[in-house]
Amino acid sequence: MRTLLLALFSDSIWNWLHRLGGPGLILLGVADNSIVPLPGSMDVFVILLSAREPAWWPYYGFMGTVGAVLGGYITYRLAEKGGEETLEKKIGKQRAQKVYRRFEKHGFATVSIGAILPPPVPIVPFLMAAGVLRYPTKKFLFALSVGRGIRFFAVAYLGHIYGEAIIGWLSQYYKPLLYALIGLGIAGGITAFVYFKWYRPRKQQEERERGEKVEQFPLPGHHPDKQNKTSKPA
Repeated sequence: MRTLLLALFSDSIWNWLHRLGGPGLILLGVADNSIVPLPGSMDVFVILLSAREPAWWPYYGFMGTVGAVLGGYITYRLAEKGGEETLEKKIGKQRAQKVYRRFEKHGFATVSIGAILPPPVPIVPFLMAAGVLRYPTKKFLFALSVGRGIRFFAVAYLGHIYGEAIIGWLSQYYKPLLYALIGLGIAGGITAFVYFKWYRPRKQQEERERGEKVEQFPLPGHHPDKQNKTSKPA
């Protein structure tokens, strides 16, 4: 167990979380759901803490839920102030429109089910859509609490029952996992560098030269103005 923690998270991070316990989950939940999304981090740490202290699994499930709801509320409020452009810049206009349509029909279910689903399904677009569309705050918090509560209490219970077995299995493959994480980090850094230093400036310059609307964050292979143009009859 200790070897896996050293490999994946570093000793300092684990010691920090271990010392803080439940309050640490609140801080991590706020960051994961608002400031710095860390997909899967909450699930992992809830499992680890519940595995170490099995009798406390309801406490860790509760604290994980509190952190996630607080972080989600921050995102909701920021999106409420930022408007539609905030969400569209993050996930693209087409995807944002799909989220809006889903919200208009099933707002409560959209938030609660989105809060239950594990990675790689992102929760942030749903949180932002609720803010942009000014979904009632009380309903939003209730739906988010229900979804996150189901998820983190279930995860904590799994950690309580199977935590040591899961950690024992993962510890056999910690090196490939570590290398994969390093590779993903390097690939993400290269992709971000290419996008912001080369692709984005070039794409925006081309749009200016054509007299088109300049997209703040143009998507590769996406040309919004083409959808508004009709082909001339032969």
